[in-house]
Amino acid sequence: MEALPNDLFALSLLVFILGLKHGFDADHLATIDGLTRFNSRANPRLARFCGALFSLGHGAVVVAIALAVSAFARRWQTPEWLELFGAWVSIAFLATLGLINIHAVLRTDPAQVVRPVGLKGRFLGRLTTAASPGLVALVGALFALSFDTISQTALFAVTATQFGGWRDALMLGLLFMLGMLVTDGVNGLWISRLICRADQLALIASRVMSLVVAGVSLLVAAFGVVKLALPSIAAWSEGKEMFFGGAVVALVAGSFLLALWLTRTVSPATVSSGD
Repeated sequence: MEALPNDLFALSLLVFILGLKHGFDADHLATIDGLTRFNSRANPRLARFCGALFSLGHGAVVVAIALAVSAFARRWQTPEWLELFGAWVSIAFLATLGLINIHAVLRTDPAQVVRPVGLKGRFLGRLTTAASPGLVALVGALFALSFDTISQTALFAVTATQFGGWRDALMLGLLFMLGMLVTDGVNGLWISRLICRADQLALIASRVMSLVVAGVSLLVAAFGVVKLALPSIAAWSEGKEMFFGGAVVALVAGSFLLALWLTRTVSPATVSSGD
């Protein structure tokens, strides 16, 4: 298994960062976008909280998985082939998400806001038009039943057993959920604000976010391929998980802040000239 920090504080910080990073997953962004847009018409009071509710449902399943894995960690060891398979599945998903979101930016009419595109949401059917807090949380919970989420949770839960068992696994699961709650919650608020604007500001901001999320997905996928192909790169990157995770979060968060800045600083004259 990929090595994680042996210090509980460092591990806790890394898991929180992984939660932040997980919240920026293109599938999360696309589904929260859809839920927020639907509820902006069906249930306006709920719309701005869709991101937070989604992450709470998602996080509840993560915590449950972490507790279950910690209970069986001493009796079960993850096969090496499963880790390799999981790495390639993650690479394939990230590359696909990156490409289809770049395609979405290129094909969207210049006069329309770019909507992020996901893969998992296509399998949930009418649940993606949930109009109650419980159903929105259920959508988030169903998203957690995927290979990438389960494998990532299992990794930090198994590592937590060396510090004291299920209590530490529970704490790490809650930290992961907190990280997601921050990014998914902010994303839901941002989308609800973006929906209220149909001007040049929203067009620019949506393209900035979509391109950065797509670019980060492709970069992470490419780096994953390089690590698997070149053992020397894999050895060099070992122990730097917190740095790489923080860099991804900083890049996407920076693009979000740039998009927010653009929506506040473009003058009315500029907006009207773009109509």
